[in-house]
Amino acid sequence: MKSTRLYFALFVIAGLLGGHSAAWAHGDVPDQVKVLQEKQPANAPGKKAVMLTVSYAPGQASPAHQHPGAVMAYVLEGAVVSKLNDEQEKTYKAGEYWYEAPGTVHSVSRNASKTRPAKLLVWSLVDEGKPVTEPLGE
Repeated sequence: MKSTRLYFALFVIAGLLGGHSAAWAHGDVPDQVKVLQEKQPANAPGKKAVMLTVSYAPGQASPAHQHPGAVMAYVLEGAVVSKLNDEQEKTYKAGEYWYEAPGTVHSVSRNASKTRPAKLLVWSLVDEGKPVTEPLGE
């Protein structure tokens, strides 16, 4: 699969660059994820707080992944289909949100529409040196 190889290559490169490694972990489109800010909270030693947006073009999806840290997601526009662990797929519309505990498997994450874009605001608290997102094995 060409797309999977490209995704993996981008993930490895991003990991080597550090800092913004989360920016590539949701897919193989470089501008799909935009890191808004990263901070090391004084009251959470060894942790990194990351705020980012994930933009989905019509019909676009992210590869299956998991998050080593806690994640909170809020739908800014459009609608997103999400499947966490063994739960059923759920569609979240603009203004709706969800929480992912550390280690949650995110097997489905896609734009619910084939004609309109969708956008998420994501906040994560992760151990320093860890990416916000890790791919699942092939």
